[in-house]
Amino acid sequence: MNFITPLMNLADATQTVTEAAGANGGNPGCGGGAFPMLAVYVLIFAALYFFMIRPNSKKKKAEEELKKNINIGDEITTIGGITGKVVAVKDEEDEIVLETGSDRIKLRFKKWCVYANNTAIAAQEEEKKRLAEEKAKAKAEKKAKKSKKDQ
Repeated sequence: MNFITPLMNLADATQTVTEAAGANGGNPGCGGGAFPMLAVYVLIFAALYFFMIRPNSKKKKAEEELKKNINIGDEITTIGGITGKVVAVKDEEDEIVLETGSDRIKLRFKKWCVYANNTAIAAQEEEKKRLAEEKAKAKAEKKAKKSKKDQ
């Protein structure tokens, strides 16, 4: 009980000093209450959300979309590094059947072990290349029209 009394005296002294500073024209922002502390907590939570929670939820959504869009004929890679072609998708059991190697060995995996859909990745890369080529072509045509107008 002896350690509580000095703490209570310190709290009373701090309150008295704060009241005196406010009454004597001291800095009114000093000890301004709960708003600055609340603002700091809001900023910390916002930073945590944008730097930790949001990217993680985006990653989970992308992984779920990847696993949901596995089709027969896709080339996929598992988290164990096994690459193969999907020959069956069993939605009831949440499984896929892969055919690997030249000897056509078939392996069953759960969908959660899928790391990457190589077919989809290749299609995305092709789409990016096609869009870049179209953009370059449009830019060249625009430049040609501009030079034609200047002549």
